Amino acid sequence: MSNLPGTHWQEPDGLHIDVRGLEPPEPMVAILGHLERPGQAGPVTVHHDRNPIYLFPELAERGWTYQKVPGEAGEIRLILRCPS
Repeated sequence: MSNLPGTHWQEPDGLHIDVRGLEPPEPMVAILGHLERPGQAGPVTVHHDRNPIYLFPELAERGWTYQKVPGEAGEIRLILRCPS
């Protein structure tokens, strides 16, 4: 999935996607592109520098939930979970 904007890596707690510094719509393209991969079950941690208000309806439409959690200074960090 190297053709998606931003950076991503795998940790023991799941996939991490860093979209900080990207201009719209690249963050949404990256996040939704990763979520739509076959077998992606989450959780997915998103590192963002803005509150992605347009992402939330897209997540709901796909059945994903999100939770805002503490991150670094100036970071919006979300944990996305897949439908069961």
